[in-house]
Amino acid sequence: MRKIIKTLAAAMGVAILLLPTKTYAQDKFTVNGKADFVSDYIWRGADQNSGFSVQPSLTLGYAGFSINVWGSQTLSRWNVEIPSKEFDINLSYSSNNFSVTVSDYWWSGVNRPYGHYKDSHYFEGTLTYCFGDSFPLALSWSTMFAGADKSVEGKLQGSTYINASYTISLPADITLTPAIGFTPWKGYYHNKAAFTDISLKANKDIKVTDQFSIPVFVQAIVAPVYDRTYLVTGFSLGF
Repeated sequence: MRKIIKTLAAAMGVAILLLPTKTYAQDKFTVNGKADFVSDYIWRGADQNSGFSVQPSLTLGYAGFSINVWGSQTLSRWNVEIPSKEFDINLSYSSNNFSVTVSDYWWSGVNRPYGHYKDSHYFEGTLTYCFGDSFPLALSWSTMFAGADKSVEGKLQGSTYINASYTISLPADITLTPAIGFTPWKGYYHNKAAFTDISLKANKDIKVTDQFSIPVFVQAIVAPVYDRTYLVTGFSLGF
């Protein structure tokens, strides 16, 4: 498994070096904030036991680079032993249709210590490629390479998630996105290779005024690996 992790790390390094060069003289420093309100929080086919949640994010970007802080907080399940809470940091570089991301996931819950990096943080690298508007297929490969992603024996698992999605534009400004997720070997998601999630998501911007709209989505999710189904909805507010 360590050889696989090293190979993937090398692939990410080569991918960064091979990214097309581009002039960013006209690029400006950007700041974006958003809050998603979701009826339930399902991540890669797994129920995060969060129920109705708010998921804020803050993104700073410049010249293809960005740093994003993303969180999730339950608004409905405070009667469980450890209410759900997540805090993630993502560093990305994008050029044309290709992007590289390194993520630090933390989802230990409300009032839990944050600084236990070896035991409660999951570090992951992701490669994503989008083919473009004429063929809107997006492919991503994500592998955990450090932190708490360990087997019972304490060895790094290299848990990996592969996703493919395709965006379809429909009348009435509705966007339909079928997607499928897969884990190729034993790890965090399952004890062997398996399909983790199959989903169909519909998005539409609901116009409130001439200058303000609210993005709304409905998503049906089947999680074969967990034998679960979900129907999730939500909306976003942002700038």
